Amino acid sequence: MCGIAGFWHPNSQGRYDGSTALTRMTNAILRRGPDDAGAWDNGAGLFLGHRRLAIVDLSSAGHQPMASPTGRYIIVFNGEIYNFQALRKALESAHQSPLPWRGHSDTEVMLAAFEHWGIQETLRRLVGMFALAVWDRTRETLTLARDRIGEKPLYYGLNKGALIFASELQALNAHPCFDAQVSRNSLALLLKYAYVPSPHSIYEGIHKLPPGTWIELDRSALESGTVGTPQAYWELPGSQSASTAPLSDAEAIDQLEALMRTTISEQMVADVPLGAFLSGGIDSSLIVGLMQSLSAQQVKTFTIGFDNPGYNEAEHAKAVARHLGTDHTELYVSGDDALNVVPKLPDIYGEPFADSSQIPTFLVSQLARSQVTVSLSGDAGDELFGGYNRYQFLPNVWKKMNRIPSPARSLVARMIESASPNRWDSIATGLSPVIPAGLRVRLPGEKLHKLAGVMRHGSPSQMYDRVVSQWPNAIDAVIGARPFSNPASVGDSNFAAWMMRQDTLTYLPDDILAKVDRAAMAVSLETRVPFLDHRIVEFASSLPMSLKIRDGSTKWILRQLLYRYVPRELIERPKMGFGIPLHDWLRGPLRDWAESLLDPQRLKSEGYFMPGPIRAVWERHLRGQGNYQHQLWPVLMFQAWLDQKRTI
Repeated sequence: MCGIAGFWHPNSQGRYDGSTALTRMTNAILRRGPDDAGAWDNGAGLFLGHRRLAIVDLSSAGHQPMASPTGRYIIVFNGEIYNFQALRKALESAHQSPLPWRGHSDTEVMLAAFEHWGIQETLRRLVGMFALAVWDRTRETLTLARDRIGEKPLYYGLNKGALIFASELQALNAHPCFDAQVSRNSLALLLKYAYVPSPHSIYEGIHKLPPGTWIELDRSALESGTVGTPQAYWELPGSQSASTAPLSDAEAIDQLEALMRTTISEQMVADVPLGAFLSGGIDSSLIVGLMQSLSAQQVKTFTIGFDNPGYNEAEHAKAVARHLGTDHTELYVSGDDALNVVPKLPDIYGEPFADSSQIPTFLVSQLARSQVTVSLSGDAGDELFGGYNRYQFLPNVWKKMNRIPSPARSLVARMIESASPNRWDSIATGLSPVIPAGLRVRLPGEKLHKLAGVMRHGSPSQMYDRVVSQWPNAIDAVIGARPFSNPASVGDSNFAAWMMRQDTLTYLPDDILAKVDRAAMAVSLETRVPFLDHRIVEFASSLPMSLKIRDGSTKWILRQLLYRYVPRELIERPKMGFGIPLHDWLRGPLRDWAESLLDPQRLKSEGYFMPGPIRAVWERHLRGQGNYQHQLWPVLMFQAWLDQKRTI
């Protein structure tokens, strides 16, 4: 894992010192790569910089920027290529003679592949996670590329005649030409989704390179003031086609197990200590179970616990670890430990980001880094294999709602909203003895109020958009924001499959993967996500929904595979998630901090938010009239980020 940064500014000689500017950029992302730093320039305004976290080939042979064997290509690269050994053998076979390798890094293999197959064909052959920049000396072009699902970040854009790019926005901010303004539309998107979705960033004119794409730039593009449109080298497959040969349950489970064993064995290759996050849930337990079955030594596993039982999974993780025989470390953190992370969040994330599970994610990353440099995680199991409750709930609701006239739906919605979320929580608590375990959810009142909002919509895609929106009317709260485009239509596809695809294209890379990458990189920890091997992604896409959701059970095929390694009774319990009692903290220890950020005079003078809607939500939350943490946290994270910008 590493960090990259660079810029291309023709005719910039004399305006500023390019080497100094590059050093400032790479220093801004030092924690992504504390082991080494490198720089290269072509003498004509192109500068490539690198910060290295050494994982494979710890010697100087892995130093970047790195040149290809003929010197044609120069690369800076962030990530890991898991099939680099197979590519190396293929290249040697194609040349029918040993190649003059300098070391055994994946970077060197990638460069040799560029020379043999070309950049775009090599991208299609890579198995791994990456963000990279490659200079072609022959054609005088710069190529930027990102892995298929978006595990590794890459920001880029033109600013005052310079093309600047980096793993994180902090590096772009360090360039002397950087003078981008906050995008009002992106701010509204942040309020709506709790993250800024690709290809947008919080800044006007600065983009996130979309997952699975590359973009080639030449001097004429810079001079014309446009960077063009990224091109896809891979696309997420659609749901199972009619021509797909059906698999029996046993065949599907066996194929998934074989794929996952191959993937995990590749991802366990490292020249540094390696472990895994373990929550005790289905996804992380399966990853750890497979890791331990492939390892002759105890796998190091890590979890954090909270004193609040509604947010604590540590006991479940300990039971799974005990069964699998891992070398398990758990750390119980107090509310103060978690609250102490809050002031660090703007620096950790660089861009305003408001998934509050960012706090426990940072804490478990910090714990893991005390013993290992690489940690595998179970992320993406929900999106690929049908783990979220909405994949069952919304299709059932839509099927019933579609038969009810709109006025009647609105009446039911008003009836739900007539009782506060707290009142519904109390009712659910009283009924819990008769509610099946698989149907119990955390914060039922909040979810019922969200259902009420859903019932007013007239299509499945609008219903989905309402469920994934934290602040549906965000443009009413952001000054100068324009209305959003309508969500994509479901069409004739399976509603659940459509939602899973949407989540994999948006929520997964822009929320889940961004959250884990920034939290882990803040402590110089590399994270790897076996479920995101594109062979597993493509296999999951080929499966019928009956292998993902069956008889009210989510992630059915993952559960069946997991039971080969962990007893059912250690796993079967209501889905908890990875959260914190933020709603209580905002009324308690975080209240003064939040109040200072939401001061009406401050909001008015800064000119980003309409004070009225923001203050109304804050005051309702303080009065206990509902849990508005999901609406408030994006506002607070932007305000805290704005504060940090003023001090830089």
